[in-house]
Amino acid sequence: MTEIIKRETITIDAEGKALGRLAVQVAVLLRGKNKSAFQAHKDEGAFVVVKNIDKMKFSGNKLENKHYYHFTGYLGNLKDSSLKELLAKRGHKEVLRRAVMGMLCKNKLRNQQIKRLRFE
Repeated sequence: MTEIIKRETITIDAEGKALGRLAVQVAVLLRGKNKSAFQAHKDEGAFVVVKNIDKMKFSGNKLENKHYYHFTGYLGNLKDSSLKELLAKRGHKEVLRRAVMGMLCKNKLRNQQIKRLRFE
């Protein structure tokens, strides 16, 4: 018998919030760690909608000093881009999505959980 999970939708306003603190808040809600009946092997998190993502703030010199790396699979092809380049190329949504992905558990549940992250 399949158990039907009733998921709530939580809206978060990102205006004036720092990237890391916002990502922690989103990751906790996606995993369901805010619930009293949390179990690590079950996916009982909520849908999370983040609005005003363009008004998120970055503290310090993160725009120049924070780097994202991507390995293509070929020898010597480790791609490097700064936060400023990623914002210009992919936007604020991708930056927050990558931060949240890094905070979720690296197992089969991660793809299911990140699909419940939406942006307005």
